[in-house]
Amino acid sequence: MDSAELVDMVANGAPSSEVSDALKSMMFAKSAEFVDAAAPEVAKGIFGEPEEEGDPLPEVGDEVEQETDAELEQEPEQETEVNDLPTT
Repeated sequence: MDSAELVDMVANGAPSSEVSDALKSMMFAKSAEFVDAAAPEVAKGIFGEPEEEGDPLPEVGDEVEQETDAELEQEPEQETEVNDLPTT
């Protein structure tokens, strides 16, 4: 439906519910056109290839640090018992 048909509906005294439905249908179609046109650009911006600014991000498995080994090599601190604490 185009705007001329909508004007004809109003001029010929079509029920307001039909005019409202026609307006909603036209607006939905227009918004769907906009979404279809904008979707590729938005998707490209969100999911597209990242711009290369220096070094790329490391792949999984590159430069894995062995923190657990470093933690095991440290000497444990001495534990103090409650009786060893100074009293005031």
